[in-house]
Formats: sequence, C-alpha cells, structure tokens
Amino acid sequence: MHKRSTSHLFATLTFIAGIAFASAATADPARVQVYKSPTCGCCNKWIEHLESNGFSVNATDVPDLAPIKAENRVPRRLASCHTAIVDGYLVEGHVPAIDVHRLLRERPKVSGLAVPGMPIGSPGMEGPNPERYQVLSFGPEGVSVFSTHGP
Repeated sequence: MHKRSTSHLFATLTFIAGIAFASAATADPARVQVYKSPTCGCCNKWIEHLESNGFSVNATDVPDLAPIKAENRVPRRLASCHTAIVDGYLVEGHVPAIDVHRLLRERPKVSGLAVPGMPIGSPGMEGPNPERYQVLSFGPEGVSVFSTHGP
C-alpha cells in the first residue's frame, strides 16, 4: 500500500474511533426517580446499586408511598418498599439493574417491572441465605415473569 494511502486510512480510522468514543463517553445515563421512605436503609442500598450500574438517580423521601403507588397503578400484590420511574416505566422494589437495562433496551409494552416484597439476595437486600426470586413485568396485559435470580 502506498505511504500516503496508509496515512490517510490511519487518520480516517482514528477520526471514526474518536467519534465513537466521544459519543459513548457523553451519553447521558438513564435517569431514575425513586420515591421511598426517609428511614428505609435497603432503599438507599438499591439506589447505590443502580448508580454503580450507570443510572442517574434522584431520590425523594415521602411519608406515605400508597398515593404514589395508587397514582401509578402499581398492583397491590406487586408492592414493595419503594417505587421508581425511569423513561416512562415503573420499577417497583428491588429489581436488579441488569433487568432495568434490559427493559430500556427491549422496550416491551408493559407498565413496568416489580420484585414483590423484599427477598433476601436481591439488590439492596443482600444477606445470608439468599432466596430465589422473580422479576415480574406488569401492565394492561397482565403479569408475567421477566427474569429469575438467585440460587
């Protein structure tokens, strides 16, 4: 290959790689609005889990989560200790960040994801004897299993 052609090719590839790197580096993280009790430590740990997995989180302490859950139509049987909203989806409870990323990538026609209760071993609920638990998707079409985690 001619020296000038090689230099031009190298410069072009370097330019393209620079654009790709700059785009990835400046991509805004998904923003998550979390509503939680001011005294809930596991909610704070879940928020830390989201942040360490690339999310930007704004947490709002509220004295009563029931109105937020009702306003956003979170089914009672799927309720947990905190409710979050990310890019138009609801995230109820200790849903792993990997599932929130998948939700945003795949964009299914659901209202959101939920981990009912507070299973040991879910993000923010780490501890001995982790439980197997399911992340459920929910919406107008009903409830279905989105993923399963644990031993």
